[in-house]
Amino acid sequence: MNKARQEGQAPPALSRGSLVYKWVDSPVGRLKLVATDEGLAGILWATDGPGRVRLKIDAEDAGHPVLAEAERQLAEYFDGRRRTFTLKLDFAGTAFQRKVWHALLTIPFGETRSYAQIAKQIGSPAASRAVGAANGRNPISIVAPCHRVIGAGGQLTGFAGGLDAKAYLLALETGRAGVRQ
Repeated sequence: MNKARQEGQAPPALSRGSLVYKWVDSPVGRLKLVATDEGLAGILWATDGPGRVRLKIDAEDAGHPVLAEAERQLAEYFDGRRRTFTLKLDFAGTAFQRKVWHALLTIPFGETRSYAQIAKQIGSPAASRAVGAANGRNPISIVAPCHRVIGAGGQLTGFAGGLDAKAYLLALETGRAGVRQ
């Protein structure tokens, strides 16, 4: 926690692009929540390699309000009490990646889409592989639900958190994970 917050003072404002983080435990493993003052910038997996999502994280700040709200909403999601997130997001990526990530936000809870469907949705029907690459670099897992994107034949395909985590998230959303909906 930063010193100003420990002393009860308002923390200094982060300049846009300054990133802070906190770790949280979840049913799918430890997650690293990353934020700017503009919004949530990342939900990363403990197993993430350094090249999947490149964020220059400045400091740990477990009390940052964006991180605290993200943790609260994720806990509600995993407890079966939240179907949509109301967090302000601060995506960092190319224009194409951001277009794909915003398309992910339109996939309803409990439903899936194929890479081809996302490519068509964003106006690039021949870009299924590029959509897959952008999906794989999604910095805000779970909230920008890349786990809802599956292969054309309905099979589970690559996922940064691993296929077991992807299967768990999809089961959670369809009521097959033993949680109340």
